[in-house]
Amino acid sequence: MAIHTFGPMAVDWENRIDFERLRTERLARLKSRLALADMGAILCFDMTNVRYMTATNIGAWAQDKVSRFSLLMQGHEPILWDFGSAAKHHQLHCPWLGGGRSRSGIPLLRGAMTPDMGRAEAVADKIVTELQAAGLMGEALGIDIVELPILFALQARGVRVVDGQALMQDARVIKTRDEISLLTHAAALVDMAYEELHMALRPGVRECDLVALASRVLYENGSEYVEGVNAISGERCNPHPHIFSDRMLRPGDPAYFDILHSYMGYRTCYYRTFAVGSASREQVDAYARCRDYLDQAIALIRPGVTTAEVASVWPRAEEFGFPSEEAAFALQYGHGLGLAIWERPVISRLVSLDHPEVIREGMVFALETFWPARDGWSAARIEEEMVVTADGCEVISRFPAEELLVCGRRYHSAAGPLPAVRDIQSQFNNPRVYPDGRATHFPRADAAG
Repeated sequence: MAIHTFGPMAVDWENRIDFERLRTERLARLKSRLALADMGAILCFDMTNVRYMTATNIGAWAQDKVSRFSLLMQGHEPILWDFGSAAKHHQLHCPWLGGGRSRSGIPLLRGAMTPDMGRAEAVADKIVTELQAAGLMGEALGIDIVELPILFALQARGVRVVDGQALMQDARVIKTRDEISLLTHAAALVDMAYEELHMALRPGVRECDLVALASRVLYENGSEYVEGVNAISGERCNPHPHIFSDRMLRPGDPAYFDILHSYMGYRTCYYRTFAVGSASREQVDAYARCRDYLDQAIALIRPGVTTAEVASVWPRAEEFGFPSEEAAFALQYGHGLGLAIWERPVISRLVSLDHPEVIREGMVFALETFWPARDGWSAARIEEEMVVTADGCEVISRFPAEELLVCGRRYHSAAGPLPAVRDIQSQFNNPRVYPDGRATHFPRADAAG
C-alpha cells in the first residue's frame, strides 16, 4: 500500500486525493454493509456518520447538537435533513444529493424545543413517510444515536428500532485510499504543531499558551476543527487529568501533549512527551518504559494478529498504580481513527483479552502508552498513529519520539553546559556532587550544633 502526503491544493499535474472517489467508495461500502444487515434502513444523527453517508458538513459548531439527520434505505440513495438554509446550500453545491434529497428538518435541539412543539413527531413522520414509500415499514430501522422523544415517536408509529452504531462502525473500519491520505495529512499537520511546541517550551510559559499556539498553527495550515490540545505538565502528569490548565511550566518539568484535530473530517490522536530544560533520571526511565511498551505493541501489528495479542504485551493496571482495568482505561490503549477520534478497533486489556478483534489491512489506528515515574508525580505519555499494510504497518506520526526530548535554553555554568539529565537542584537536602568529584553535604536539620 503506497501512503502519500500531498499539498492541500488540488492540481491538474498530479494524482492526489480524489474527493469524488472518496464519496463514492464510502457510500458503496455503507450500502454493501446495509445489504447484508437484518434491517431495512439506517437513520443517523451522529454528525460523523451523517458526513460518511452524505459527504456534507456544516461546521464543528454542529458536532454536538444532534440537529441533522440522514436516512439510507435498502436499494435507495441517502436522504439528508439539514439545519435550515444548509439544505438549500447542499441543493446548489452537492449534486450527489440531487433529486430533492437535501431537505430542511429541525429536531429537538437537545431538548430546547419543548414537547408541545411537536418536533419529535415531525421528525418521526418524515422517516415513516419514506419507509412506507419504500415498502420498508415492516423492516427494522437501525439508529446510531437519538433523542429519546424521537425514539418514542418512531416506536409509537410502529417502527421497530435496533442498534445502528455497529453497522456504521463496521462500514468505517477499513479505510479507502483517500481516507488514508487524509489521515496522513492530518498527522503531518500535527508534526508541524509539535515542531512549534518544541521551540516554545520554556519556564514561565503556561499550558494554555501552548494550547493556543498549537491551535493557531493547525488552523493556519488547513485544520477545520481543533477538537482539543491536551497540555499536561509538572505535578499534573500523574495521574493524567485529561485537560489543560493555566499552570506555568518550570525547569525540570515533564510536559506531555495530545493533539486532536480534523483535516477534511479526518482526525488525529497523537501524544508526545518533553522535558523542560532538563530531565531527571526518573523521568528518563519512565519514558524508556513507556516507549518499550509502545514498541512491543507496534512490532505485533500486521493482518491476522488479534487485539488480544496486542493488549497482552501491556502491563496490568495494578502494575502502574490502578485497582482495575476500568480505572486505568485509555492509558495503555489503542483505537481506530477516521471521521471520529475513537473508532474500531479498540485495543485494551479491559475488553480485548476476552473479546478479540482481528486486525486487517486498511485499518488505521493509534496506540498510546503511559508510565508513571518513580518520583510519584511525573510521567511519560507517547502515541503513534499507523496504517495496517499487507505485511505489517506504517507509522504516520513522525515527530521524533524514540527518546525523551529536552526543550528550552541550554544553561551554562562556569564549568560548561549543565547536563540535560540532572536532578533538580538540592531541594531535597541531598548532597550535590560537582564535576570534579567533590561533594557538598548539607547538615541534617536535627543535627547537633
